[in-house]
Amino acid sequence: MAADTSSVLNALGLDRNTERLYFALPPASGHTVDEAARILRGTPEELVRGLEPLLHLGLVRLVDDRVEVPVLAEAVAELVQREARLAATSSQRLRELAIAVPHLVAASTRPSERDLTDVRPLDGELSTGGNPLELLGQMIRTSRGDMLWLRPDAWAMPREAAVAAVLAEAMATGRRSRAIYPVRALSEAPEALQARARLGEQIRVMSELPTRMFILGQSHAVLPEPLGTADEPRIHVRQRALVTLLTMWFESLWSRAAPVPRLDGGEARPDLRQFLLEQLVAGYTDELIARRLGISLRTVRRRIASLMEDLGVDTRFQAGVEASRRGWI
Repeated sequence: MAADTSSVLNALGLDRNTERLYFALPPASGHTVDEAARILRGTPEELVRGLEPLLHLGLVRLVDDRVEVPVLAEAVAELVQREARLAATSSQRLRELAIAVPHLVAASTRPSERDLTDVRPLDGELSTGGNPLELLGQMIRTSRGDMLWLRPDAWAMPREAAVAAVLAEAMATGRRSRAIYPVRALSEAPEALQARARLGEQIRVMSELPTRMFILGQSHAVLPEPLGTADEPRIHVRQRALVTLLTMWFESLWSRAAPVPRLDGGEARPDLRQFLLEQLVAGYTDELIARRLGISLRTVRRRIASLMEDLGVDTRFQAGVEASRRGWI
């Protein structure tokens, strides 16, 4: 037998007094706190205290000092989505902490020095300082092979034009450059991408990128420590196996990224369907999706509505399930 409304509120941890207040609120919905208190034959202070657990759960809202009581099913659905997002965040944080644990005990797992032979340092360093542009130019001029770039934000940096000049010099010798950008770069910095494309750089886009990184042939790999968009400190890796490993990671990202058919007119955009689905499955709000993809909030909502219509579904959750079933994500 289906649970009644009272059991739903009990399951949410509300006591009987709060439950009775909730059922008494609908006639006061839309009224100010003072007006609602009079309707309920109490004081505003008593009403505000009584509303606290309901406000915390989102079962009641205060909008411009007016009490609003949304439909219970809708409020509970929003609560479930919010708790699911919190659970996902907590789960991710626990995974990160679990990953950190081995580092805490790493020192005790080193073999004894008397058991080691032919010990050599890894080729690379963690450093700060120096002129980044000069260092990059020197690495490009003294290396061979493909130039690979993860560029989550680099197009906005003041030295972008100087980097492009160094890149052009290298590509004039026949070297190939490939770069992955976040999709929002197509709307935030189309000129910068067009400039790189005119040099002959191959460009692909993804929903988001976790870090800056560049790899020059099999000689150099440079990325920030910790991963992200900081300039310093930076890890400069020259150890052959590590450069190869980072190249394999780049190639994995490259295979998942979307090509941009042309950039010469600034109008071409990749199909946003996959990017939208990735954001929906992650549980992001429309506002955050708009910022991540570099499009307007209205466009996000219009495209989501169109996507759900194409999939023949009524909810975002159903959209994710159906898109997965069809192999869209």
